[in-house]
Amino acid sequence: MEKIMQHARQALNTIFVPIHPAGWPFILAFAFASIILAMIEDDLGFIGLILTAWCVYFFRNPDRHIPQRKGLIVSPADGTVSMITKATLPPELETSDETDPLFKAKTLTRVSIFLNVFDVHVNRNPIAGKVTQAVYHPGKFFNAELDKASEHNERNTLVVKIDDNKSSIAFVQIAGLVARRILSEAKVGDDLKTGERYGMIRFGSRVDIYLPPKVMPMVCVGQKMIGGESIIADLDSKEKQREAEVV
Repeated sequence: MEKIMQHARQALNTIFVPIHPAGWPFILAFAFASIILAMIEDDLGFIGLILTAWCVYFFRNPDRHIPQRKGLIVSPADGTVSMITKATLPPELETSDETDPLFKAKTLTRVSIFLNVFDVHVNRNPIAGKVTQAVYHPGKFFNAELDKASEHNERNTLVVKIDDNKSSIAFVQIAGLVARRILSEAKVGDDLKTGERYGMIRFGSRVDIYLPPKVMPMVCVGQKMIGGESIIADLDSKEKQREAEVV
C-alpha cells in the first residue's frame, strides 16, 4: 500500500506542478478571456481553454534534485545547448577586480542554453556563492538562438563569487524574439545556494553562462539541459571538453 501511495503522489506531482507567482496574472487573464469567448462561440471558448492550459504549463515551477557535491556547476536553465564558444564578458560589467580570474582572462568559455516556449522558464543559480554584480541592460529582441543576441538583446547579468574559490562565475538572462520581460530577484550581497531559484524569463529566451578560466564544459551542443540538475562543468575536473556523436 505504501508503494502504491508513493506512486500516486509521484503521478500527482507530475500533473499538478507548482506555478511561478509571475504566471498567475496571465493565467487568470487567459481564463477570463476564455469565458468571454465561450459565451460568444463554443469553439472559441475551447481554443481559449487550450491557451489557458498552455499558459499554466508555461509557468510551471517544478522542484528539482540539486547535486550537492562541492565544485559542480549546474545548468541555470532548462533548454538545449545551442552554442559553446569563446567570448568576452558583457561590456556593462565592472572588470576592475584584477585578482578575480574571471576578469583577468581575455576570453572565457560561454555556454548558451536556448529555451523554447515549452521549456520551464524558471532560472536557477549554477553554483553557491555571493552576488557581487547584478546589471540590467536594455536592448533589442533578436531571435535568442542567434549569436548576436548575446551582444544586442535585452539582458540581465549576475556575477557570483564562488564559495571557497578565487574565481567568480557570470550568467546572463537574455530576452528573445517573443520574450519581453526578464525577472530577477537576486541582488548584490545575496548568498545563493547551488540550484536556488532567482528569476525567470517570460516566453522564448536564452541563458548564457561564462565559465571560470580553464574550466571545461561537460556538455555538448544539442544536449538537453534540466535547470538545477544537469551538470554544466566541474571546477575540480581535469577532463578536456567533451565531444558528442548523434546516434
